Amino acid sequence: MLPPYADVNYPTLRKELAIAPPGKTGGAFNLDGRFGLHPALKPLMTYYQREELLPVHAIAVPQRTRSHFDAQDVLENGATRAHETPDGWLNRTLRFLQTGDSRIGLAVGYDLPPVLRGEVPVASWAPARLPQSSDSLLDKLSYLYSSDSHLGPALQEGRRAQMMTGKLLGDIKMKGGNLRRPGRFKTLAEAAGRLLAAQEGPRVAVLEMGGWDTHLNQGNHEGRLARNLSQLAQGLIVLPEYLGTAWRNTVILAVTEFGRTARMNGSRGTDHGTASAAFLMGGAVAGGRVASRWPGLSDDSLFQERDLAPTSDMRGLFKAVLRDHMSIDLETLDSEIFPNSAYAKAPPGKFIRS
Repeated sequence: MLPPYADVNYPTLRKELAIAPPGKTGGAFNLDGRFGLHPALKPLMTYYQREELLPVHAIAVPQRTRSHFDAQDVLENGATRAHETPDGWLNRTLRFLQTGDSRIGLAVGYDLPPVLRGEVPVASWAPARLPQSSDSLLDKLSYLYSSDSHLGPALQEGRRAQMMTGKLLGDIKMKGGNLRRPGRFKTLAEAAGRLLAAQEGPRVAVLEMGGWDTHLNQGNHEGRLARNLSQLAQGLIVLPEYLGTAWRNTVILAVTEFGRTARMNGSRGTDHGTASAAFLMGGAVAGGRVASRWPGLSDDSLFQERDLAPTSDMRGLFKAVLRDHMSIDLETLDSEIFPNSAYAKAPPGKFIRS
């Protein structure tokens, strides 16, 4: 995603998977003389030039693991290790943002991601798998459930949400199935953008995109990884289109649970690594630079002699955004949203426009 083309060790480690430097065939787009943007991410260069895209490099979750399950849990629970908390850091954040009965958190997809699980109720949207129920059936159910303290309010909330999404998303068509497939991301992003832009809609949304486990035939400027990155870019640029005037107050965090090994493996791919890269994007982002304490790719700089070494903590990035964009004080962030995280180091520099 962010090839460090100026690091002399990069082409030796990645071999045929290396992205060529700017100016070469299939080369990266120059960002700052050190890092480039993968050519499949070309649509994002406009946002970098507008200073609305902030790439982050050499960042990782606090637990050193090569397990997808543990790393994903740490990314979403906001703790120091997997399974330390039953709820997610974004749900804990909603406690300090929620006003009234409206559900300002939104999960886009069939499953509620761990980062949104917790005591604060959130909304969800996914394409319907079954035919829509008739109004007369729902009216009868409403009457039947009217005296039930759990089913009654739940049904009314569901009907309210259905009316809103039907009005805003009526022309979005998508069959069911695995919504984490890369080809679904653009449609999910469109739905999220429309819902977030609505005056009565949510304020925080979570989307997922899979397909990043490139153990074999990863490719370079073309191939499997390039196709995934292109799908990611196409989805991200849909968001400003549908957010409209809300874009200027928007921050998007695009993150992953871990990176890939520095060296190409024997299957022309890469294996589970440690530090990785991330994006901040949005009208509220102070972009146009790459935020990184770059550790280098020499043998003695690699983590466990195989991975890019982490120099920033993902929780530090999250805290900086919540502090400067959501106005949540640091004491609350360090103790209640990200427990025991006072030491978590953020990447260098400013992330949110003044």
